[in-house]
Amino acid sequence: MKRFLTPQGVIGFTLIVLIVGIGIFAPLVIPADMATKMKMTMRLKPPSIGYPFGTDQLGRDIFFRVLLGAHTSLGIAGAAVAISVLIGLPLGIISGYARGAVDNVLMRIVDTLLSFPALLLALTISAMLGPSIPNTIIAIGIAFTPFLARIIRGEALRVSAMPYVEAARAAGTNDAAMIWRHILPNVLPLVIVQATISLAFAILAEAGLSFLGLGTQPPNSSWGLMIQASRDYLDVAPWTALAPGAAVALTVLALNMFGDVLRDVLDPRAS
Repeated sequence: MKRFLTPQGVIGFTLIVLIVGIGIFAPLVIPADMATKMKMTMRLKPPSIGYPFGTDQLGRDIFFRVLLGAHTSLGIAGAAVAISVLIGLPLGIISGYARGAVDNVLMRIVDTLLSFPALLLALTISAMLGPSIPNTIIAIGIAFTPFLARIIRGEALRVSAMPYVEAARAAGTNDAAMIWRHILPNVLPLVIVQATISLAFAILAEAGLSFLGLGTQPPNSSWGLMIQASRDYLDVAPWTALAPGAAVALTVLALNMFGDVLRDVLDPRAS
C-alpha cells in the first residue's frame, strides 16, 4: 500500500480517476449539440473566457469536444484492451501450460503477428474492415493480442514449473482444475498490469488511426479525430491541436505512471 502512496502513484491514480470520470459523466451532463453545434461567425477563435480552449474551423467549442472526446477515445481503448485480454489470456495460458506441439503452433502464429508493428497491423485490419468505431476496436484489439499472449505465456511457463504445481499434477489434478486453481490466479496480476499499460498504447493507436482517417468518423468526437481536423490550421490556430494533443499526452502519462506503480505492487518478483 505504501508504494501506492508515492508521488508517482498518487498523481497517476488521481489523473486516471479524473479522466475516466470525465469520459463517463461528460455525455450525461453535456448536451450532445454542444460539441457539434457550428457557429461560422466564431470559427478559429483563440482561447477566451467564453471558449476556454478556443473554437475550431467550424466554430465548435473545443472545450466541450475534448470532454466528449474522452468518452469515445477511452471507450475504444478500453474495449480494444478487453478484446486483447479475452483472446490473449487463454491463448497464453494454454500455450505456456501445454508446451510441446501446442505451444509451438500457437507461438508461431503469435510470432507471425509480432513481426508486424502493432500500429501497422491495426492500420491494415482497419483498412480491410472499413473505418468505424467497432472496426477500430477490433483492429486495435487484435493488434495488441500477440504482445499480451507472449507475456502471459512466459508467466504461465514459470508458474507451471513451480513445486506446488508439480505436486498438484502428481496428485492427479486434471488440466482444467490446474489452470483454474493454480495458473490463472498467479497470472492475473501480470494481466492487470499489462492491461493498464496497454490502455496507454491503445489510446495512441486510436488517435493514430483516427488521424489517418481509419478510426472515429464524424460527427463523433475523439481526440485523434480532432487532431486530424486541425492539421490544416496549425499555422493560424495552433490551439485546435494543442487541447486534444494535451489530453492524449496527459492520459498516456497517467496510465504509464500508474502502471509502473501497479507493476511494483503486483509483480510477485518485485523487491
